[in-house]
Amino acid sequence: AGVMQSWGDVDHLRAAWLSGKTRPMEYRVAQLEALGRFLDEKKQDILEATALDMGKPSFEAYFTEILLCKNELNSTLNNLCHWMKDEHVDKNLVTQLDCAFIRKDPYGVVLIIAPWNYPIHLFLVPLIGAIAAGNCVVVKPSETTKNSERLIAEMLTCYLDNDCFAVVTAGVQETTRLLENKFDYIFFTGSPSVGRIVMTAAAKHLTPVTLELGGKNPCYVSDTCDVQNVARRVAWGQTDEKERYIGEG
Repeated sequence: AGVMQSWGDVDHLRAAWLSGKTRPMEYRVAQLEALGRFLDEKKQDILEATALDMGKPSFEAYFTEILLCKNELNSTLNNLCHWMKDEHVDKNLVTQLDCAFIRKDPYGVVLIIAPWNYPIHLFLVPLIGAIAAGNCVVVKPSETTKNSERLIAEMLTCYLDNDCFAVVTAGVQETTRLLENKFDYIFFTGSPSVGRIVMTAAAKHLTPVTLELGGKNPCYVSDTCDVQNVARRVAWGQTDEKERYIGEG
């Protein structure tokens, strides 16, 4: 995955997509297996980057940033052949003489914008799906987690096909300019305020989106609960949303 130096690189990915390079199952499998090698060979780098960025303990980082991604990869590789097959459907009076089926086609050039709280997991899992579906992909890791961003930008380039996959390292202004490009699908994880910006930009091109937006996470505590246990479990299991909104003022 090349680090994009200019927005013209989106056109480069578009050309690769139009060539049909990403469509064969063998190509998709090869790129997914390369992601698996990235997780295996850069395990220690990932643990160190997430520790530096947010003080994430190695056990939690391994489980959330590496193991869950490897499970996603294994599931995808095991099911990809089945997912890619045409799905034959029942015929009606009009289609009685036809061959009726549903074909799963890739969208094209996909943009993935990842958040800071799970900087490897929440960029890699959407990327796995996008590669499995046969797309070219631009990935923008969070600029907040600098060490994880640098890890992705510098090391992923050694594993994925630079013609079809690119990493963007960008702040708010650069990302806004990036969104002016026409993408065929956008997957965004982050805050509702930025989600509105992404959806507005996508609407100009009628680009379909997946918006995974953070928000308030209510927790009901019953009168019969052990308050000390509740406090410990909520503190351990909380998301990063509270810290995010405090940081945003």
